[in-house]
Amino acid sequence: MSKLNDILIRAGRGPLSLPDATDRLKTSLAEYVSQKTIDTGNERLVTFSAELEKIDELTWLQNQSVFPRIFWMNRDRDDVAAGIGKADSIVYDEEGPNSESFLFLQRNLDRKPHGERYFGGCSFNNQQKKEKDWDPFHSLCFILPQVQICRNNDGSQLKAHLYIPEGADPEEASSGLQKTLDSISLSTTCSASVLPDTDDISYKPAREKWIETCTAVLNTFREGFMGKIILARQTHLTFRTPFSPLLFLLNYPFPESSTYRYYFEPEKNRAFFSFTPERLYLRNHDSLMTEALAGTCSKDTLPDGNIDACRHLLNSEKDIREHRFVRDTIASELGPICSEIDMEENVRALQLNNLVHLYTRFRAILKPGSENDATVLTSLHPTPAVGGVPREQALEQIIDLEPFSRGWYAGPIGWISKERAEFAVGIRSALANNRHVFLYSGAGLVNGSSPAAEWDEVEQKIGDMLAITRQTV
Repeated sequence: MSKLNDILIRAGRGPLSLPDATDRLKTSLAEYVSQKTIDTGNERLVTFSAELEKIDELTWLQNQSVFPRIFWMNRDRDDVAAGIGKADSIVYDEEGPNSESFLFLQRNLDRKPHGERYFGGCSFNNQQKKEKDWDPFHSLCFILPQVQICRNNDGSQLKAHLYIPEGADPEEASSGLQKTLDSISLSTTCSASVLPDTDDISYKPAREKWIETCTAVLNTFREGFMGKIILARQTHLTFRTPFSPLLFLLNYPFPESSTYRYYFEPEKNRAFFSFTPERLYLRNHDSLMTEALAGTCSKDTLPDGNIDACRHLLNSEKDIREHRFVRDTIASELGPICSEIDMEENVRALQLNNLVHLYTRFRAILKPGSENDATVLTSLHPTPAVGGVPREQALEQIIDLEPFSRGWYAGPIGWISKERAEFAVGIRSALANNRHVFLYSGAGLVNGSSPAAEWDEVEQKIGDMLAITRQTV
């Protein structure tokens, strides 16, 4: 394999306005390609970067017409990325255990010594048959955008990535990036900001079937076959006209809520997006952070709001038991791959807009040989908060009991690089296909659960997205 050259060209220091930063990237690209001494043999990645004045990344993304389009914001809101186009990608479409797709991802990433991030996601269960609405989404897909805006505590950057395959002519390879840069809209306002009206809303399964299925599952718990399972529901919204799914993020009404914001649009008006509160893990070399998040209470169902909801949740025997399943299972999954594990002794309450969750944080050091994402993903996904206990039995039951394909719902979503990665769990999410949007959320069943109460909990969990559409829970 040829050596990959990782070249960083700082096109401008500023910070610069969006028009000036864009012009600097175009000029730097043209100057690089015009060099007569460029080696045309080796594969390489050339990154052009300019400091950028702070702008609204979502508005910038909405104004762009190049696909795919991606957006990422972490829970602390200090790591933001908006990208367009595809400079490079890692794609897997074979059926089989998720461990095989994770290994494929790792092997391809190992061939890319540069430190740039690839954004994407993968299926919850790669052994489940996909439905037609998931066609644009591969079993696993991670993309290095052609152009992206990145923002962290150090400020904002406009970046362009030129990937030159081995033996390719740099000028020919640069034509796609040049076309994307030329197409960039410099507008700072959005023309369309409101979602169209809905014509219809339906549920899969319907409430009667949900209660019937949950009751049957609870009977198996009493017989000792399983300890916990998460069953999901699909809410199908039909809108009057097609629209950009990015409007869901642009109209999210709770900007201070402790959730990730994730968006992946491989082609126009076909997108998967999530407002998930749950981190799967954050890896920095051999240092790992993860968490157990399970147990839910709605503030709207209690008279005194936040304080009552937290107190109620921390004293709920059913929710504490559900949380313990997840916490103890994650601790046991970390054991074989970690040399040090520090688990918080006290359970915390994570407050969102109208919900409160129980969560426990873990910090760990990965063992030599395990400090890679294929190992961590295989060990942690799916957590008992989206699958169940025992894991394999729960996965089989989910396929048998849920009347739809989960696709990327509840799968790992986020970004990955050679030395660092962060993944969230793709819950509180939706799949958009022109006029049709499918909302996904689930509830954890343990012995003592009420099927009717779990239906109501699923309603509460998609309440934020329904509020955007002017529907009510």
